[in-house]
Amino acid sequence: MMPELGKYADTVLSAYAVSIVLILGLVLVSLLRAKKVKSQLQEVEMKAKGNG
Repeated sequence: MMPELGKYADTVLSAYAVSIVLILGLVLVSLLRAKKVKSQLQEVEMKAKGNG
């Protein structure tokens, strides 16, 4: 069920596509950053256990 976009169809659909790509990129960057931070936190915790 898609509304009739007329002469603006290309513009609207490309805006949707760009938005989806940007959102997926942000999610990917966030997940990669979370993985990196989690490993850094585990490293710090292991060092703290060794010194404690």
